[in-house]
Amino acid sequence: MSFLPRLRAALAEHGALCVGIDPHRSLLEAWSLAADGPGLERFGRTVVEAAAGRVAVVKPQVALFEAHGAAGFAALERVLADARDAGLLVLADAKRGDIGSTNDGYAEAWLTPGSPLEADALTVSPYLGVEALDGVFETAERGGKAAFVLAATSNPEAAAIQGAALPDGRTVAASVARAVAQRNARTGAGHGLVIGATVDRAAHGIEPDAATPILSPGFGAQGVGLAELRTLFPPHALVLASASRSLLQAGPAGLGDAIEAARAELPR
Repeated sequence: MSFLPRLRAALAEHGALCVGIDPHRSLLEAWSLAADGPGLERFGRTVVEAAAGRVAVVKPQVALFEAHGAAGFAALERVLADARDAGLLVLADAKRGDIGSTNDGYAEAWLTPGSPLEADALTVSPYLGVEALDGVFETAERGGKAAFVLAATSNPEAAAIQGAALPDGRTVAASVARAVAQRNARTGAGHGLVIGATVDRAAHGIEPDAATPILSPGFGAQGVGLAELRTLFPPHALVLASASRSLLQAGPAGLGDAIEAARAELPR
């Protein structure tokens, strides 16, 4: 089964909330965990336990594991396996992107069934060309997985590039979105876009379609309320509303209740 029907079924059952697994050092300290491999593993597996049965998708922030070297990757492997075993869809937030065989290596690592780092989807950067991601798309499609392509991100310094006008009048972000939508139309794979919750989509010229899922970071700690989801995106859009710090700061004892409260805030 391709990624798109799996995602639709999971969202229909659990709603749009996507829980980030972001082991910031400050959060590890607040959770009374060491900033080492065992601490990372305990943190991640606790988030998975709280999210299982409550949400459709979890999103580990790969960089925060990677910062701890081999011990961090070992912890991440166990967190990824736990999440998938619990029936959660796993979207690895790694933002990989290169060309040729390098992209093939990233795809093999993250999107190949049976890989130690296997996830259901992976965030990728298109700024060496969307076509350069063909190997990632193809590997994902063979395994019933997906790539989520950065289109319009919420960091202010991105606007000069992502909002730049091309000769045909479209912005760079709109061009990326169109390329992903066209591939989905050909394959039915359900590759997605990353569009920040704080982004002015109209200024970027992006109009989501129902076959291209959206990962939308920026809810919670960045100031956008989950209740605003349907004012930010049209009703037909398949949106993952990602929240991390605003949930994780509840601590291990309060995380389950925080997730339930966030789900209740989302429009149905």
